[in-house]
Amino acid sequence: MADGHHGHHIVPLKILWGVFGGLIFLTIITVITAKQVDLGPLNLPLALVIAGTKATLVVTFFMALKWDNRVNLLIFSLGFIFVIVFLSFTLFDTSFRGDMSNAEENYISDQERIEQQLLERQERLEQGLPLDVEEEEPADAGHGDDHGDDGH
Repeated sequence: MADGHHGHHIVPLKILWGVFGGLIFLTIITVITAKQVDLGPLNLPLALVIAGTKATLVVTFFMALKWDNRVNLLIFSLGFIFVIVFLSFTLFDTSFRGDMSNAEENYISDQERIEQQLLERQERLEQGLPLDVEEEEPADAGHGDDHGDDGH
């Protein structure tokens, strides 16, 4: 071609079937890890790695990015990197939302329980009802010399 443009690259059928087999294999791995494997907090990163691998296979071979202009590969790679960065920041944010122990002495549920008790006590006082007198533990109850030493 005189204008410098290349024709569309024809991907060999053997490569297409190999990539298709890889995608089927990764899909089976996805289903197995979702239903039978519990890695705790690593479940989501594992799923994202598998999905990213499948997306890379599709873009590289089915969309022929491997044989396309290198600028397109650069654009795809930068977009993929930015998605990883943004997802990482999002996951870091959401994974520590329930961890308020470093900011408060009590957990949020303890604070809510105490607030509810105070509201109930205030309602009883406003209605003129007596407060429930509960036996309170002495200040040092449960903190005696049960540390294994002989009281010395």
